[in-house]
Amino acid sequence: MKFFIDTANLAQIKEAHELGILDGVTTNPSLMAKEGIKGTDAVQNHYKTICELVDGGDVSAEVISTDFDGIVEEGKKLAAIHPNIVVKVPMIKDGVKALRWFTENGIRTNCTLVFSAGQAILAAKAGATYVSPFIGRIDDSSWDGIELIAQISQIYSIQGFKTEILAASIRNALHIVKCAEAGADVCTCPLDSILGLLKHPLTDIGLAKFLEDAKKFA
Repeated sequence: MKFFIDTANLAQIKEAHELGILDGVTTNPSLMAKEGIKGTDAVQNHYKTICELVDGGDVSAEVISTDFDGIVEEGKKLAAIHPNIVVKVPMIKDGVKALRWFTENGIRTNCTLVFSAGQAILAAKAGATYVSPFIGRIDDSSWDGIELIAQISQIYSIQGFKTEILAASIRNALHIVKCAEAGADVCTCPLDSILGLLKHPLTDIGLAKFLEDAKKFA
């Protein structure tokens, strides 16, 4: 399973890259605004910087238009920033139409705001490179986000769809493990969730014991 970091913060992206496990980045206008990145030129330059930091990994850049023509025009501009840009398109009717257009014109896409297997099927039929089920938000609505990942994985396997399942809205390290078990191809999450995979009390106890024993031979 590939690890993407969901942020526009350059320091966090660099830290994840230096850890040696970073495969890509997802971001959006809200995350850009959080970092104080405003204005078309500033946003495009920030995307380019992120692409250079990730060094070969995919970087999802989100459109803000909701009509077909607007999504296509915005997506073309985003894709022109860097070869590693993947255009993030919302799961709406015009979004599905745009996914097909991008597919036919060689532009890779990430279909976002997916909350059902039916939506995931539409995204795959339209040729999306990635589909992003929002598992944390599904859990918030009293449904099971991990179960949806498993359902989409089974459908894609049976039908031979090539679209990769990008698990989004991940809240913790356990979500990452469960997504891996359920068949997600990618998870995207904050750096804290990834670092959470490092932690286990027995590791801490074992390391402390090892260091204490090592002092005896100093």
